[in-house]
Amino acid sequence: MANFTLDDVRQRTYKARDAWWTVLLVDPLASRLVKFTANRTNITPNQLTVGALILGLGAGGCFAVGTWPMLLVGALLYHLSFTLDCMDGKIARLKGTGSIFGAWLDYIFDRVRVLACAIALMGGAYARTGNVAYVWTAVAVVFLDMLRYMDALEIYKVRSQMRNKLRDLGEQAAALEAAARAARGEVPAASVDAELSSAERALGNDPEADMEDRVVGDNPNVALQAEFNKKFPWYARVRDALLRGRIRPHLISGIEFQMGVFIVAPIVAAIIPGAIIPVTVLSGIGMMAFELVIIYKFWLSSRTYTKSLGKLERRVEEARAQVPQEELERLSLA
Repeated sequence: MANFTLDDVRQRTYKARDAWWTVLLVDPLASRLVKFTANRTNITPNQLTVGALILGLGAGGCFAVGTWPMLLVGALLYHLSFTLDCMDGKIARLKGTGSIFGAWLDYIFDRVRVLACAIALMGGAYARTGNVAYVWTAVAVVFLDMLRYMDALEIYKVRSQMRNKLRDLGEQAAALEAAARAARGEVPAASVDAELSSAERALGNDPEADMEDRVVGDNPNVALQAEFNKKFPWYARVRDALLRGRIRPHLISGIEFQMGVFIVAPIVAAIIPGAIIPVTVLSGIGMMAFELVIIYKFWLSSRTYTKSLGKLERRVEEARAQVPQEELERLSLA
C-alpha cells in the first residue's frame, strides 16, 4: 500500500484557488478521506465518480418525497455526493491515474446529477402543491447550469487561442528582430538561433487563466489582466486576500449555485415551507452576476488582445523588411 501523508494530499491535489464552498466545507473532509482511500484501498477515481452519482440520485429520491426530514437527508446526501466528486480528481492527481475518459465521465455524471436532482426537488414540490412555478424553476436550474458550463468552456478555448497566437507572434518577432540586428552587424549571427530558442521560454501561459488547473505545490504567480486591473485597482487587493486562503474571487460560481439549490434551499424549506423557489432565485441571480463580471473581463481581454496583436504584427513586418531573404529561409520565417 502507498504511504501518502496529509501534506502530500494538500500539496499535490488542492487547487491553487477554488470555490469557497470547496475550500471551507469540502476539502477538510475530502483530504482525509483521500489519504485513507489512497493508502488503504484500491478504489479508482472512476469508481468514486460512480459513487458520487449514486449518492446524488439518492439525494434526488429524498427531494422527491419532500417531507422536512427527507429534505434534510437529501441535502446531506448531496453534500456527500459532491465530496466524492471532489475526491475522484484528487485521487487521480495524487496517484497519477487520471484519464480522458474519467474526465468525460465526471462531466457527464455531474450534469446527470444536476438534472435528476432539479427534476426531483422541483417535481416533488409541484406534485404536492400544484404550483407550476416549480416546473419553470427546474427548467431554469438546468438551463443556468448548462449555460455556465458552456460559457466557461468557450471562454477557456478562446483565451487559449489568443495566448497561443500572441506567443507565436512574439517568438516570430523576437527571432526576426535578432536576425535584423545580425544583418546590420549589431550582434553575432550565432545569437539569432539563441534568441529564437529563448523566445518561447520568455512567453509563458497566462498564470491566472490556468490557476484553477494547478495545484498548491506548483505555487504559480498570479497575473491580472492589465485593463481590468487599471479600471478596478482594488480588485488586486481583494483577490490577493482571498488567494491566501485559496479562495477565488468568483464567489458565486456554478458550485455555489448548485449548493444553494440542492443544499441551502432544501434546508431552509425544511424550516420555512415554500422557501425553495426564493433561495433558488437568489442563487441564480448571484451566479449570473459573477458570470457577467467574467464576461466583462473577457471583453476587456479581447480588446487588449486586439491591440497587442496589432503591435506584434507591425513588429514582425518591420523586422522582416530588414532581414535578407536567405536568412529568412534559414530561420524558416520566409
